[in-house]
Amino acid sequence: MRRPGENARYAPPGGEGEYSAGQPAHRLPRGSGGGGGEDDEATRLEGFPAGAAAEPSKGRSRVYGKPRSGQSPVRPLASGGRSGDDDRPPRERRPRRTGRIVLRVVVILLALLLVLVVAGYFWINSRISTIESLTDYDGRPAATPGEDWLLVGSDSRAGLSAAQRKKLATGRAVGKRTDTMMLLHIPESGRPTLVSLPRDSYVPIDGHGSDKLNAAYAYGGPKLLAKTVEKVTDIRIDHYMEIGFSGFVGIVDAVGGVNICVKQNIKDHKAGINLKKGCQDMDGGTALGYVRTRATGALPDFDRTQRQRQFFSAVVKKAAAPGVLINPFRSIPLATSATDSVAVDPGTGAFDLLSLGLAMGGDPIATAVPVGSLPTINGASVVKWNTEKALRLFNALAEDKPVPKDVLAN
Repeated sequence: MRRPGENARYAPPGGEGEYSAGQPAHRLPRGSGGGGGEDDEATRLEGFPAGAAAEPSKGRSRVYGKPRSGQSPVRPLASGGRSGDDDRPPRERRPRRTGRIVLRVVVILLALLLVLVVAGYFWINSRISTIESLTDYDGRPAATPGEDWLLVGSDSRAGLSAAQRKKLATGRAVGKRTDTMMLLHIPESGRPTLVSLPRDSYVPIDGHGSDKLNAAYAYGGPKLLAKTVEKVTDIRIDHYMEIGFSGFVGIVDAVGGVNICVKQNIKDHKAGINLKKGCQDMDGGTALGYVRTRATGALPDFDRTQRQRQFFSAVVKKAAAPGVLINPFRSIPLATSATDSVAVDPGTGAFDLLSLGLAMGGDPIATAVPVGSLPTINGASVVKWNTEKALRLFNALAEDKPVPKDVLAN
């Protein structure tokens, strides 16, 4: 028994007659294998009352040869043979090897970096120039906490051509004298302290009575200078470092110059500079003239010691900056310039120099030995220390304690 609406006929546009479901959408010639004639017409109209309009079938239909129900559109098969209605999870893909590859690359890079560091250490150590400076003697101060460096800047023109001496306004003096002396104390914890030792300081020198501090270098070189500093400060020197004019310029240029804040206009043809007040970047030649000039202040040598501390802090801090150390275009020229122009005691190596740079990058306290008077002795102007304040300063450093604020000088 047929249900209502079953085998409904479809009336194509244009009044061409109805077709049952599954029949072709065009007329078949009469007498063909697909049927025709009156039998075909009867088949088309079978099941409908006379005069009834043909309606689309609302019953079951067949999709891909299988019965289906419902009126929703038929979804085509998805690529790979699965239909869109299939809720099965996709096949698991094989895990990618990206992580393993990245790990291998990182390990290789770290190994290469380690090799470069070790090779660089031995290369730098092999190039460091040494100078005999620290010796044992009767009455030498005992070892103290922290590390103490004696930093000496000489006026040696070694390594400078005639054209360079003229450009840098260094003069034609031969030999070398100490132009700068500073004591750097690196504590076991806390900020380092950088103390300027005026070169005209009137101090006792073994075998030569009392004289200016820089005379100790002239009399007996680094050994006598270090011994004199140890005796007047009662601090044992752990490391000695000396640099001349050419090394000074080379190091500044290797780090790309330093930024210095100038307190006043300075014009000094002897030092080869014409500087305006304010902060500015200086190359090696300009920085050398800046720390050497005596054209400022009522007490030029005291102004010079301030500028020397300012400059030394700036250049060492710049040299120890990560942007310089990890940049081969900066670090290699720096290492070359430093090892060509810096001389240290035989016990000082590359790691000691690195620790010096890192310590100076920690904003050191900069000061000078407290001054008591400026007398003239044997026709020469000298600097006499304030004994009480100087002892408190050096005792604090020897005990690895903070320096009392009332003894700090600007």
